[in-house]
Amino acid sequence: MTTVLLIEDNLEIRENTTEILEMHGFNVIGAENGRIGIEKTFEMMPDIILCDIMMPEADGYEVLRSIKSSDKTSAIPFIFLTASVERKEVQAGFDLGACGYVRKPFEINELMTAIESCLQQVQNLKA
Repeated sequence: MTTVLLIEDNLEIRENTTEILEMHGFNVIGAENGRIGIEKTFEMMPDIILCDIMMPEADGYEVLRSIKSSDKTSAIPFIFLTASVERKEVQAGFDLGACGYVRKPFEINELMTAIESCLQQVQNLKA
């Protein structure tokens, strides 16, 4: 079973997204802020990370930089899940190593496609 770490400070969004992911067969670990998300990444070693950008304690960019800076976690695919649509923010995320960007509110199939695409990229690199 694929494990998703969902880093989202909004409880309602975190709960709803967790439910959607679990209905699609994913094991979901939740984190309510960036600092906790970083800790859970190193603790749990998820298969993929979904992360908001604007959060307390560590924003999504800080989370991504921390994860990509460690050999242990750098290969974990990372998708930004955020309400921001600023082109410069999207590009900044990709420049830091994000493999996807899903804008909230999102369609379920849009989220699933992004997850599948990022997981497939990782599989292709391993092959």
